[in-house]
Formats: sequence, C-alpha cells, structure tokens
Amino acid sequence: YFLCRPGVCLAVSGPGFLHTLGGMANATINCWPLIVIGGSSDRNQETMGAFQEFPQVEAGRLYNKLSVRPSSLEVIPAVIEKAVRTSMYGRPGACYIDIPGDFVNLQVNKSSVKYMECCLPPPISMAEHSAVSKAASVIALSKQPLLIIGKGAAYSHAENNIRKLVDLCGLPFLPTPMAKGVVPDNHPNCVAAARSTALQHADVIILLGARLNWILHFGLPPRYRQDVEVIQIDICAEELGNNVRPAATLLGDINAVTEQLLEEFNKRSWKYPSNSEWWQKLRGKIKNNEEKSKGLALQKSLPMNYYTVFHHIRELIPKDCILVSEGANTMDIGRTMLPNFYPRQRLDAGTFGTMGVGLGFAIAAAMVARDRTPGRRVVCIEGDSAFGFSGMEVETICRYNLPILIIIVNNNGIYTGLDANSWEEMLKFGDPATCVPPVSLLPNAHYEKIMSAFGGKGYFVKTPEELQNALKASVTDKQTPSLINVMIDPQSERKKQEFPWLTRSNL
Repeated sequence: YFLCRPGVCLAVSGPGFLHTLGGMANATINCWPLIVIGGSSDRNQETMGAFQEFPQVEAGRLYNKLSVRPSSLEVIPAVIEKAVRTSMYGRPGACYIDIPGDFVNLQVNKSSVKYMECCLPPPISMAEHSAVSKAASVIALSKQPLLIIGKGAAYSHAENNIRKLVDLCGLPFLPTPMAKGVVPDNHPNCVAAARSTALQHADVIILLGARLNWILHFGLPPRYRQDVEVIQIDICAEELGNNVRPAATLLGDINAVTEQLLEEFNKRSWKYPSNSEWWQKLRGKIKNNEEKSKGLALQKSLPMNYYTVFHHIRELIPKDCILVSEGANTMDIGRTMLPNFYPRQRLDAGTFGTMGVGLGFAIAAAMVARDRTPGRRVVCIEGDSAFGFSGMEVETICRYNLPILIIIVNNNGIYTGLDANSWEEMLKFGDPATCVPPVSLLPNAHYEKIMSAFGGKGYFVKTPEELQNALKASVTDKQTPSLINVMIDPQSERKKQEFPWLTRSNL
C-alpha cells in the first residue's frame, strides 16, 4: 500500500517550477506516482511581468497526467484528492497543482470549504476469463516460451504469484531492470545471462507489466522472431498492441491476472519440460556468457576493469541492500553483474535514461529505509560522469547522517577516458578545450575528498586489495556515509556484444 501513495514535491515559481519538469517527466515515463505543488505569481499580476511569472499550468501538461490551478481556496481539497487519485490510478504518473501567490494570505469561511475524504487505494481489475484461457492455450502450445517480468509486476506486489507461476509452469524468465528481484536473480529459471538469445529465439513471449519500448527493442526483428507470439498483460489499455499485434491481451492488475493464470494452469496441469532443446540452448548460452564474465572478473592486470570491480562489490555488499545505479557502462555492466534477491530494491536511470538521479534516489531510499527497515543499507554505484551531475548531494547525505555507500567507478570519462600520461601528451597540442576529446574528464580526480570534506569517509583505490579493504570498512561502519573512488582502466569496456551495431544495451 505504501508504494501506491504518491510522493510530494513543493517548488517555488518560475525557475523553481521549471527545474521540476525533468523530475515530473521522469516520474510519468517511469510510471511513478508524484504530486508537484508549485507556487506562482499573483492572479491579478498575470501578463504584467510579475516576479518569476511563467505559464506553469500549460507547461506542466506536457509532462503530467494532470496539470491544474484551483479556482478558489474552497476547492483545494477536491483538487488535491483528484491529483492524488489520478497519480496512482491506472498507470501511475505525475500531477501538477499550481498555487497563486495571493492564495497564501487569502481567507474564506470554513463552512464553504469542500472537504474530501482520502481516496481509496487503486481498484484491482481482472482480465476477462476468455482472454486468460486463450493466453494459457498459447503458452501451452509454445515450443520456446519466455516470460518477461516488468516494473509493473514489482509495483503490483506480484512477486509471490509470479514465483508460483514460474515454478508451476517451469517457464524461463527475464526481468527488466527495475523488475529484478521480483523473482530472485539466482532462481534457476532466470535467463538474464542469455538475454539476447532468449529474446531472439522465443516463439511465445509473455509480458508481465513490461512495455515493448526501446528497452525491449520494440518487440521487432531482428531482436525477435518475425513470427513471435506476444501475450500482453498490463494495467493500461492503451499499451496493449503497441508495436506488435498481440496473440492475447489481458487487461488488469498484474498480481490479480497472474493469480488468474495460476488458477487456469492448475486446472490444466501443464509444465514446460526442463529437458527441452530450448532449455539446453539457453543454459549453454548462460554458461558461456558467465564464463566470459568470470574470466574478465578474475583478471589480475592493473588498472582494473569493470568486471573485476563488480566481482568484488558483489562479494562484499549486503544481499538485502537497496541498489541505486546510474552511468553508461557502469550501470549496464552493474545490472548484469550485481544480482537482486528481493523486489523493489533497485533504482537506476529508468525508462527515460535520466542522468543525475542517482544520489537523489539514494537519499530518498535511505530516508525510507531509516524509518521502515532500520539497518538496511543503500549502495549507490555511479560512473564518474554520472556522479558529476549531482555530486554536491554528498553534503545532504552527510547533513542527515545517512550511511549511504557511494561507489564511483572512475574511468576518467564518459564511456572512455584518458590516463594521466595521455592527458599530458594531449595538452602539448594546446588548449584542452580544443585538443582534448569532450568525453574525457580530468584523470585521477579525487572525488572521495568531497565526502571527507563534509565529515564522511573517503577512499581512493587502485587495486583489488584496496577495494576489498574499503568495501569491508564501509559495510562494517553502519553510521557514517562513505565514498569509494575506484580507478579503472580508462579504456575498459563491456564484453563483446552479439549485436555490435547496438551502441547501448537496455537500461
């Protein structure tokens, strides 16, 4: 129930409001409930050039499910109730409420105020029985099925029913990034390590609260079979049929519809055989990819590569920690190397690919964890460029004494950078503004000193041993914020992809 209620952000007018637009768009695209309340100039000064005057209601409409200014003080409770309800009913998203400056000191008779009761939790809708039966028939006839678990499943708290469905039917499954942990990543049916093979060769795909957007390559060839049959399960009717013509559509709450599917398969007593050629192919690809990653992770050469760093992080951070991640290769490789065992404990740049959100997410997660699950750690893993977007939030972390562990995987640049010697050679050619590649950052920047400047603990590490010691110290100290600045090979990249023409993997 807690997840269903919206967060609230209060912003000042003009530029303050404008700075919320990115956050509102991010919330709406990622399907998160949010209420933004913005101040605005007095109504009697409209069009006069008032201080920070801006058409905020109109501007907000592009980024929200609802953008509204109450017409009077009396209707504010009704407007708030509608905004809260709109933000979390159906597909969740952001809503904006505009409050003119002259409302602040305005007075009305108390009896004229339209008080509203708090809105109820979102209604739980179920799919039509015929649609459930058709979907089960398509699945039962499949030769190479694949279940894709989306963030909608995590939002619906569907983990228990989905775990039962996976076990009952023996289906291979693939989680989208923020659905990791709905079924634990170490479950034997997880095929995340064979993602490309699973997508490209599945003949039936079941989408559980996942959208066929860029993250899933739109459901189109060459990443999918031309004749793939798609079963869509979603709370949003408008999503059904996007980019592909589905074989079956199940409109409803993910948890409720999954329970309907469970009932249907309990009647049919059907289970996909674990010794099929499809399973053999997937397991072979998983083994091959895991061996490649392990080989990279165990390399002894210095500077370290991404896989070595994530290998040691995986070994030493708590299994129940809340993982926050952003960056380019840092986020992509971290998603594959760092498993999630519990739902709703991973936050990253999301569907919108928004950089700069990492430390804000970590602070919010740590505040919630402190109140609801004391002792649970928040680990924020960032690329050096990603950290640069909001690095001064370290002061906020220290001010509130939040024991967040920040790990910066520092390659001196965006995707790739330069080592110190190459940087010096570049400078011989003249002004760095014209000679140095724009994706390069200052080599060996000591970001950890930002943390120590505000009273936290900072570590600068170059070797696996230094990384292990810093991780052990940071995990053991549950009271003090810490930042580990991990230097890696500036040219370190992901292992070779099956589709080299794709410049980015999914978020």
